[in-house]
Amino acid sequence: MAVLDQYTYVFAIGTFFALLDAYNNGANDVANAWATSVSSRSVSYRQAMVLGTVFEMVGAIAVGARTADTIKNGIIPTAAFQNNAGVQMLAFTVALAAASSWVMWCTKHSAHVSSTYSLISAVAGVGVATAGAAKVQWGWNKGSGLGAIFAGLGMAPAISAGFAATIFMLIKVTVHMRKNPVPWSVFTSPFFFLIAGTICTLSIVYKGSPNLKLNAKPGWYVASVTMGTGVGVAILAAIFFVPFLWTRVIRKDASVKWYHVFMGPLLFKRPIVAEAEQARVPNYAVVQHDEETEASGSDKDSQEMASSERDEIDLEKRQIHSNQRALESHQLTHKELVAAGREKMHAKMRLKRGPLGWAMRLLHNNPMGPGQIYEKKNMVTFMKRVPAMITVGALYGVHYDIHAAQTGIAGTPDGERMTKVYAHAEKYPNEVEHAYSFVQVLTACTASFAHGANDIGNSVGPWAVIYSAWQTGNASASKQPVPIWQLAVLSATISIGLITYGYNIMAVMGNKITYHSPSRGCSMEMGAAITVLLFSQFKLPVSTSMCITGATVGVGLCNGTLKAVNWQRVGLLVFAWIMTIPIAGTLAGVLMGILLNTPHFA
Repeated sequence: MAVLDQYTYVFAIGTFFALLDAYNNGANDVANAWATSVSSRSVSYRQAMVLGTVFEMVGAIAVGARTADTIKNGIIPTAAFQNNAGVQMLAFTVALAAASSWVMWCTKHSAHVSSTYSLISAVAGVGVATAGAAKVQWGWNKGSGLGAIFAGLGMAPAISAGFAATIFMLIKVTVHMRKNPVPWSVFTSPFFFLIAGTICTLSIVYKGSPNLKLNAKPGWYVASVTMGTGVGVAILAAIFFVPFLWTRVIRKDASVKWYHVFMGPLLFKRPIVAEAEQARVPNYAVVQHDEETEASGSDKDSQEMASSERDEIDLEKRQIHSNQRALESHQLTHKELVAAGREKMHAKMRLKRGPLGWAMRLLHNNPMGPGQIYEKKNMVTFMKRVPAMITVGALYGVHYDIHAAQTGIAGTPDGERMTKVYAHAEKYPNEVEHAYSFVQVLTACTASFAHGANDIGNSVGPWAVIYSAWQTGNASASKQPVPIWQLAVLSATISIGLITYGYNIMAVMGNKITYHSPSRGCSMEMGAAITVLLFSQFKLPVSTSMCITGATVGVGLCNGTLKAVNWQRVGLLVFAWIMTIPIAGTLAGVLMGILLNTPHFA
C-alpha cells in the first residue's frame, strides 16, 4: 500500500508520461539506430522490429539500471527537495511531461531530436523552478553534472565519426580497392566478425550487469573473455560462413539455401547444382526500379483472393492508372508533386492483401462528407472508419516505403539534392556488399543492445523516483535500485514506439544523410556502439542518435568529398539538438513554477 495515497493521481500521471517518453524513445532514437540497417537493405523494417525488440529488452533488463542513477540523482541533489516526497514526485512528472511532449511533436514533424537530452534539459528546468539555479549541478560533478552530460553533445558525434571512418577505411583498403574485391570480401569476413563479436561481448561483460556484477571482474578477466568470444565468433565464421559465402558468391551456385551454412567445409566439395550467370544475392542499391506488381502479390496469391477483394484491387488499379494519366497531362507544382508521391505510396498499400490493404481501401473509399462530425452521415461514416483507422495506425509503419521517402520525390529540390549526394558516392558490387550484410545484422543487434542498456535510463530514472517516493513517502528512498519490472515495461513500450511510429524518423535519416550500403552500415553501427559503450562506462547518458548520426557523416566523408554528405539535413539535425535544450528546459521550468505556486503544492 502506498504511503502517499493523496498523490496517487500524480503517480498515475507520471506513469503515463514515463510510458509516453519510452514510446517516443522507440519512435525516435531506436528508429534512428535501426535506420542504418534498413537503409542499407541488410534487414527489412519488419526484421528490424523483431530484432530491435529482442535486443532492446535484453539490454535494458540486463544492464539498463546503471545509467538511470545519473538522471535520477546527478542533476538535482535529493537534498534539494528537503525530504518533501510530494514535490519530488511532481518535479519528475513535470520533467517527463515536458520532454515527452517536445519529442512527440518533433517526431510527428519528422524532426529528429535526442530524447536523452530532452529529458536532461527538462530535469534541469524543473530543478531551477524547484530549488533554484544554485542547486542544479551545472558543472562536471564527478561525471554526473550537466557539464559532463552536455559535453557529449559535441564529443559523441565526433568520436563516433572517427571510429566509424576508421573501420570503413579498413574495409575500403582491404577489400573495395582491390582489382577483384569479391574473394577478398569472402575470406576477410571472419576478421570483421571478430571486431563485431568483440564489441558485442564488451556490451555484455565490460558494462556489466548489476545482478551479475560483471563490471567488478578484474581487467585480465574482461580482456580474456572479450577477445576469446570475438576470436570464437571469427573461427565459427571461418568454418561455416566462409564456405557458404564462397559457394553462393564465387561459385555462383543458385541452389544454396540459408540452412546449407551448417554444412561448413563440406560445401567446398559439394558439386554445383544450379550454376547461375550472376551470384544470387540481393540488390543493395538505394534507388531501385519500381515494380508496380510488387504490391499486389503473386499470381498464386491473386487466385487465392476472395472474389470481392480481387474486384476491389482491380478497381483500385484502374483508378491508379487514371490518376497517373491525369497527373502527366499538366506541369505539377512542388505541393502537387509531394502529394502525388504520397498518393503513389498509399496506392501501393491499397493494393496489398490482408488487414492493411483492406483498411487503406476502406478509408480511401469512405471519406468524411461535408459538414461537422455530428452530421448523421458523418457519424455513420466515422464509426465505419474507426476499425480501419486503428488497423492503419498499427500496421502503417510496417509497410511504409522507407527508401522512397529517403531518396526524395523526383522533380523536387529534395529529390535533386539526394541525386547529387548519391552521385558522389562510389557504388560497390552486390556480391561484395553481401558479405557485410551479415556482419551488419550482428552490429545492429549490438547497437540495439547498447541503446537499451544506455537510454532506458531516460524514462526509468524519473519513473523510479516517482514510484519509490509514492510508495515510501520519503524522498531519499529514490536511491533504491530500479525494479526489473519497470525496466521490462518501459523496454516493451520502446519497442512499440519503434514498430508503430518509427517510420517518421527513418524517412529522414539513413540515406537522407549519405549513401548507404552494408559495408558502410556495419562501420557506422560499430563506430556508434563503441562510442555508446565508452560513455556508458563512465555513467554518462549519451544520445545513441547523435552517435549514429556522427558515424554516418564520418563514413560519408570517406567518399573523399564533402558533396557526398547532405549537409542541409546535418545542419537541421544539429539545430534541432541545440534548440532542444532551451525549449525542453523552459517548458518544464515554467510548468513546474506554475504548479508549485498553486494552493495545493505551495
